[in-house]
Formats: sequence, C-alpha cells, structure tokens
Amino acid sequence: MLAEVHRRDGYPVNWPDVPHAWLTPSSLLAAWVAERDGRVVGHVGLSRSGTGDAAPGLWSSRTGVGVEGTAVVNRLFVAPSARGHGIGVLLMARAVDAARDRGLRPVLDVVASDTAAVALYERLGWHLLGTVDQQWSSGQRVAVRCYAATT
Repeated sequence: MLAEVHRRDGYPVNWPDVPHAWLTPSSLLAAWVAERDGRVVGHVGLSRSGTGDAAPGLWSSRTGVGVEGTAVVNRLFVAPSARGHGIGVLLMARAVDAARDRGLRPVLDVVASDTAAVALYERLGWHLLGTVDQQWSSGQRVAVRCYAATT
C-alpha cells in the first residue's frame, strides 16, 4: 500500500531503502493501521522527537516545555482506493488520543507541497507553528509546515 501511495501521491517524498524500517523508526511509540473489508487501507505512527523533526523544537520554543513533552504524529497515509471514508481522520484521532494519554502534546511536520495533508490537518483544527526549510539531502531543500494539535 505504501508503494501505491508513493506512486500516486509522491509520499514519502524519498522512497525509503527499507520501507519496513521507515514505518518503524527506533523512536516509534506506537502505530496503528486501518482495515476495510479485511484489507489494510491506512497507517499512522506516533514517535518521540527525532533528528529532523522541526515541530517539537518550535513547540518547545513557544511554550518553554521541552521536546520530551511532545509526540510526533507521522507516517500517515491512506490507500487511494479507500479515501473519502474518514479513515485519515480516524487514524489521526487515535494517534492524538494516544499522545494525550501519555501526557504529551501531539505535533507533526508535513511537506508544504502536500496540500491534501495540509488541508486535513487544518480542517482538524491543528495550529500552524511555522514553516521551515530543511536540507534533506545534497541539493534537496524542502519546505516543511509544522503543526501542533489544539488543546
């Protein structure tokens, strides 16, 4: 399913050498999948702040709460054939609830050009912390929008 999303939407921007490892980084706290008719159609992860995550630092600088007080919602994707059924909303709600159950503020980074994801987060009421430019690889600069869940 991740390969299908990548072909259709370009997510993830850079195809990982080991997709399973990309889905389960060492900073992972938990992950969930959504199923429809016995088939996995969506995924979301919740991680501790890691290298390259901009939102935790922005949240920390605004609130004075250390980045250890955040949880990063990441790796959200829904199969193209399953879109329009609220699966992304349900996965986001599950990740946000899990972060809050841990006493953590949910934050996330999203590539600014991913307008569908940006629209989802803003429709869900996430607060834009700012947009930063990141150097992902030699010659690859990417604008990333950073969000925090509302209280």
